[in-house]
Amino acid sequence: MAPVAGAGKGRFTGRRRRWKRESEGTVGKATLTTQIIVAMLAGAVVGIAINVIWPDSAFVRDIVVDGLFGTIGAIFVSGLKMLVVPLVLVSLVSGVTTLGDVAALGRIGAKALVFYLGTTAIAITIALVLAAVVSPGSAIELQSDAAGFEASEAPPLSQVITDLVPSNPVAAMADGNMLQIIVFAILFGVAVTLAGERGQHVKNLFEDLNAVVMHLVGIVMIIAPIGVFCLIARTFADQGLDVILPLAKYFFTVLAALAAHAFGTYGLLLSVVGRLNPLRFFSKMRAAAVFAFSTASSNATIPVTLKTAEERLGVDNGVASFTVPLGATINMDGTAIMQGVATVFIANAYGVDLGVGEFLTVILTATLASVGTAGVPGVGLIMLAMVLRQVGLPVEGIALIIGVDRLLDMTRTAVNITGDATVTTIIAQSEKAFDRETFDNPEAGVIEAGKA
Repeated sequence: MAPVAGAGKGRFTGRRRRWKRESEGTVGKATLTTQIIVAMLAGAVVGIAINVIWPDSAFVRDIVVDGLFGTIGAIFVSGLKMLVVPLVLVSLVSGVTTLGDVAALGRIGAKALVFYLGTTAIAITIALVLAAVVSPGSAIELQSDAAGFEASEAPPLSQVITDLVPSNPVAAMADGNMLQIIVFAILFGVAVTLAGERGQHVKNLFEDLNAVVMHLVGIVMIIAPIGVFCLIARTFADQGLDVILPLAKYFFTVLAALAAHAFGTYGLLLSVVGRLNPLRFFSKMRAAAVFAFSTASSNATIPVTLKTAEERLGVDNGVASFTVPLGATINMDGTAIMQGVATVFIANAYGVDLGVGEFLTVILTATLASVGTAGVPGVGLIMLAMVLRQVGLPVEGIALIIGVDRLLDMTRTAVNITGDATVTTIIAQSEKAFDRETFDNPEAGVIEAGKA
């Protein structure tokens, strides 16, 4: 335990000095977070305006939406994804070696797994209860062949477990297989620790590389407001608001469940278990949540979530470098909420009554599937197909909700990464790898717009 308790104290002291300089320089100037939020709102307004005023304009569609917005947005997302593999590998190896205690790593991993699975079970329970009360889809009457959707088969759990160990670590990094990268980085970090004096040189190298990669994150953040604006503008130009109206009851039920889980469940965990101020936590998570919303990808948001956890929330790298990438891979609270509401919606649409047994089956299946289907493309719809099959509902009903799924996917991704940061903060505090002064300082980690 001692290595964990003392881990990162020197870095925390250095960070406080740097944060003090940054906070003194941000008085009267727009912070990066402020610019990102303004860009998101402006992008939504511009996108909706394009959808309403020029819905059929080929010029606007090809040149502005798909051309300008699409290109800049794709470049920004590619820049974030470019950082994920080196950041996870370098930061996780550095974090494991900083802990200096293999037993502590196992303890942190066990806590993370319990919290992630527990919050997922709570999330889908909230969704099922709320959906049962609101009853979305009750006004729709369909036969089982009324819609068409074909879901990909999820791999068996035994295959998922086998695939955790990479046969080729380089190939795992090239493919972006996060679970395999995490396993390799942990094993490599443990080996460096056990190597003693010989491993110290490697540890120093990875700590230097970690500092360099974090500066690279800062460089990509410079174009963040422009990237967020383009991503949001394109999404709303494509989707508009008309797509929401036919499924408004389903759409807003999912949003209500996401909000209840994010502010209710996470807020209670922070205040009761972590003994931390949830309002301050949510305030510091705004920028990361906006990033997650604009990219709709927990993996692409890893660099921002990790930077926020360490520099804004005060979590030591030894904990954050492990729990954040793990959470981005297996923690799917927002997706579980969608599955719960969608299951009730599809059951109502097809006139199928779900009993207590079916509800319990949905909770269990969705919770376990959050780990079992990690890393599979289209994971949300695959997980939903698994759930529907377990309770005997027609899988083709998924086609009913695809129209609004993009907007909901963006929102639930923001909830997912908020859950990752919540669990990370609570575990760090329990491991004494948490700087309370940083968490309580509203200016800690604030970056002035336009600076890396």
